[in-house]
Amino acid sequence: MGAEEQHGPDGRHGPDGPHEPGGRHPRAGRERPGGRRAPSPQSPPSRQPRPGAQPPPGGPYRPGLAHRVPELGALELLLAVARLGSLGRAARETGVSQPAASERIRSMERMLGVTVLERSPHGSRLTQAGALVTDWARRIVESAEAFDAGVGALRDRRDTRLGVAASMTIAEYLLPGWLIALRSERPDTAVSLRAGNSAAVTRMLLGGEADLGFVEGLGVPAGLDGTVVAHDRLLVVVAPRHPWSRRRAPLDPAELAHTRLVLREPGSGTRQVLDSALAGHGGLAPPLLELASTTAVKAAAISGAGPAVLSELAVGEELSARRLVAVPVADTALTRELRAVWPRGARPAGPARRLLSLTRGR
Repeated sequence: MGAEEQHGPDGRHGPDGPHEPGGRHPRAGRERPGGRRAPSPQSPPSRQPRPGAQPPPGGPYRPGLAHRVPELGALELLLAVARLGSLGRAARETGVSQPAASERIRSMERMLGVTVLERSPHGSRLTQAGALVTDWARRIVESAEAFDAGVGALRDRRDTRLGVAASMTIAEYLLPGWLIALRSERPDTAVSLRAGNSAAVTRMLLGGEADLGFVEGLGVPAGLDGTVVAHDRLLVVVAPRHPWSRRRAPLDPAELAHTRLVLREPGSGTRQVLDSALAGHGGLAPPLLELASTTAVKAAAISGAGPAVLSELAVGEELSARRLVAVPVADTALTRELRAVWPRGARPAGPARRLLSLTRGR
């Protein structure tokens, strides 16, 4: 304690604690014959904060309710004893052994500092304090039951709706099968699907407009968590009458980069992968056409507008029917991972979690 906080012999306190009038400490040793002093008795531990310590915000520390209020299981047991008049029968009703029930009641009494039951060979009955505690316990248990019912209603409401946002290829070629499987398991869940490019899916998830998303880009977009659910390969495709359809050697990546292509718009997963793959070859030439859907790009390629780059998932039927021809590209990996994504830290629950499991074949 600093010198400015020490008081003189006015009966308040000095550097060694409280003083009696005249400056004598009440616990000062008594003089023995010969001028020696008897040792002072040891002072009890001080309850004062250390010098300079600040009190916690809001005043002195007080233990939280978890340290002062019995758990719900103990309160339910007490209510059962009050109703049945027997600790043994109350233990059976609440699904615990009698020794465990006795220990639960004793633990409650220690926490509360009052005796709530009088035990005898003829049964157990509430003490006067126990009757009051039981009345209060009943209100707590009723409130907990209302809380449980309310949360259950929230879960039921969540489980009847599912918002999904997906990039075009996944929305058109993978999600229909997954959603059919989900509907067979959860026929009461109404699913709304919104399709867009990977950037749009990210915006919808971060804006709370969807519960689960699917993207096709190079990685997990910022602000989201995700997991890989499938793999895909991009193909360069042309109409059968295009000169590239008759090539015998794979296409050089530099020639692909310098050719004007029919492409998806910036922000799409397909465009991101293609931009990355050809960055070391001078980057993409300005697009011949820039279209907002896989179906539109495919139609343009079939019509002979020019070469296009599309997901293998999207052109399987057209390749089999020879409406399009795939052109191999040398030394360039046009592969990508398809991901389920959700807002960071908000793991999918309810129907979103089940849909995620279905994408993995579970």
